[in-house]
Amino acid sequence: MGIDVVLAIFFSFIIGVVFGGMALFLSRRVLINRQIRIAERKAARMVSQAGSESKNVLAEAKKEADKIKASADTDYRERRSELQRRENRLSQKEETLERKSDAVERREHNLGSREKESESIRAQLGEIRDKQLQQLELISGLSSAEAKESLIEAMEAEMQQETSRRIREWEAKLKEEANERAQAILSEAIQRCASEVVSETTTSVVPLPSDEMKGRLIGREGRNIRALEQATGVDLIIDDTPEAVTLSCFDPVRREIARLALTKLILDGRIHPARIEGVVTSTKEEVEATVYSAGEQAAHQVGVHGLSPELIKVFGRLKYRTSYGQNVLAHSIETAHIAGMIAAELGANVDVAKKAGLLHDIGKAIAHEVEGSHATIGADLVKQWDKSPEVVQAIAEHHGEAGTTSVLGFLIAASDAISSARPGARHEPLEHYLKRLEELEGIANSFKGVEKSYAIQAGREIRILVKPEEIDDLGAMRMARDIVKKIEEGLHYPGQIKVTVLRETRAIDYAK
Repeated sequence: MGIDVVLAIFFSFIIGVVFGGMALFLSRRVLINRQIRIAERKAARMVSQAGSESKNVLAEAKKEADKIKASADTDYRERRSELQRRENRLSQKEETLERKSDAVERREHNLGSREKESESIRAQLGEIRDKQLQQLELISGLSSAEAKESLIEAMEAEMQQETSRRIREWEAKLKEEANERAQAILSEAIQRCASEVVSETTTSVVPLPSDEMKGRLIGREGRNIRALEQATGVDLIIDDTPEAVTLSCFDPVRREIARLALTKLILDGRIHPARIEGVVTSTKEEVEATVYSAGEQAAHQVGVHGLSPELIKVFGRLKYRTSYGQNVLAHSIETAHIAGMIAAELGANVDVAKKAGLLHDIGKAIAHEVEGSHATIGADLVKQWDKSPEVVQAIAEHHGEAGTTSVLGFLIAASDAISSARPGARHEPLEHYLKRLEELEGIANSFKGVEKSYAIQAGREIRILVKPEEIDDLGAMRMARDIVKKIEEGLHYPGQIKVTVLRETRAIDYAK
């Protein structure tokens, strides 16, 4: 193939490329012109649509403008009418203020004239008073200063007399209260420290299988008895009483622990210091559980709920406490029931009354450990563990030591007296009972004009028959009061004693 052929091919290719480019250019230009015509038609349509929309917007804007103009006109008319009303009210107020101002000026003028009149009247009264003073001075022969001094002296003398009279009354009252307080202190001391009562309430007797056991309890050189006394805090009395030993202690719980522990040791037969300590420790746990259970059962029996465990634990110790031979726990339960019944009759709070009645003697559980009366001790205990101020107040007041003022205090005092003074409630030896009845009748018979006297109802009442020709009605009343006073001064007795003086006059005649 020659150069001419190659060149021919090359030029043919060049010519083809040029014609192809021109054809492509012409086709693109046609396409662009078509797109331009389409865009022009779209633009024309958009312009026509915009024209129609702008006409609609203008119409709506005109309508809105008309509405705003109408609303503004209405608002303007309302505001104008409101301003007109306010102007009218202001004008009326101005007229009212002008009238009031005129009235005030008239009143001021009237007050000024009245003040002048009162000053003149005051001056006239002063002149009249001076004239009366002068006349009084002429009549009495004393000046006003001398009359004042004489009046003051008379009042001082009268006040001195009244002061002396009141001082005497207060002295008599204080002496009476001091006597009553002294009697209360003595009775409390007798109850807690009298030899016979102590003998009955502070000792326990433990039987022995044989007298040989006494030596085993004492131990070599007394080591067993010392270990037992040291572990329990109780005095072990071994005397000539056959087959028995005595435990003595003011704390009834410790005495009960010692009694149970000693009973276990006697039954077991192994008695030495180590064994004693172990038995006493286990017995303490048993007694503490028994004490808590007794407190819980008592509260459940009465229907008192919500007591704190500490309070129940202390209260349960009353199971081993007696007062005049009466078990204090049983007495507390009975007092709670009586207090609840009385509260129900009076319309008082039954639950609070039962709680106060149940806990009123809780102070006796630790009365040997703390100084003070059991009422005060019990009130402090309940105040520490129970948030019932009315119960605390009733416990403190139930013996009158805090000045009984509340209804609940009177209620608990009455319930306590009923429980402790009822027949058979408290143990009293027969000879003491008979002696008290004889002394009661002896006091009644010691009065002049008494014919006969009878002590009845287990010594809680005495009936006295007087001679009607020697004792009149007023004398019978005085005799009853005097006998009551002498009984209170000379006898010691539970509860109260009723004194009844009977005077009978009989007129007898016969029809013939």
